[in-house]
Amino acid sequence: MGETGGVAAVERALTILDVFTDRDPQLTLAELAKRTKMYKSTLLRLARSLERFGYLVRADDGTYRLGSKLLKLGALYQRHFDTADVVPDILRSLVDELKEGASFYVPDGDRRLCLHRVDALRSVRDSVHEGDRLPLNVGAAGHVIKAFTGSNGTSYEKVRRQMYAASFGERDPEVAAIACPVFGLGQRLVGALAVSGPRYRIEALGVTPILRALLKHASQLSNALGGATDDLAAALGTLPRSQKRIARVK
Repeated sequence: MGETGGVAAVERALTILDVFTDRDPQLTLAELAKRTKMYKSTLLRLARSLERFGYLVRADDGTYRLGSKLLKLGALYQRHFDTADVVPDILRSLVDELKEGASFYVPDGDRRLCLHRVDALRSVRDSVHEGDRLPLNVGAAGHVIKAFTGSNGTSYEKVRRQMYAASFGERDPEVAAIACPVFGLGQRLVGALAVSGPRYRIEALGVTPILRALLKHASQLSNALGGATDDLAAALGTLPRSQKRIARVK
């Protein structure tokens, strides 16, 4: 572990914290040893230090769970995190890959706010600007935000299952868009990452390249914001290798 220039004891301690998951919030010493591939004697020594500083808690039955200090650090991170630190770079990468405009929308009451936007370097493009407040009931990003903030219905269940929404001419008859959710701490929806452009170009480009890029970057952004990426990665893994037509969300 120390070969890359890090401190071996610190890296081992962080490895212990990394093996806890939503499905396994409490682990025995034997389970920790199996997951970390460390000797129990090493684990006990590191666990005592983590306990002293509040990063681990040892229950009466001998199992371990994460301590409250991590919650404090997470809250500090979230409070002082600025999406401007990471989102624009993600949007630029999307535009470079797909040659269409990319936006990041957040919920704003009964509408969605375009918080960040990078335009495609093409003379014909859709018109979206940072600060625009758009409806939630039309447009791919609106569907994603509604689906992951509790809206019910078959169409929203489909968005939650597929991890994306697509719209064709809903807000503007000549514009199409595809969007994916971005998650933060506690798997709370932070916003929707969207690619949009002239309808004929989006349809010609096809679902595979758009969704591959969107899901990949939505995972990167979710990871940066403290969200889990399992569902986004699973959706990416189900994409076909090629597909001529974009599947519309009805």
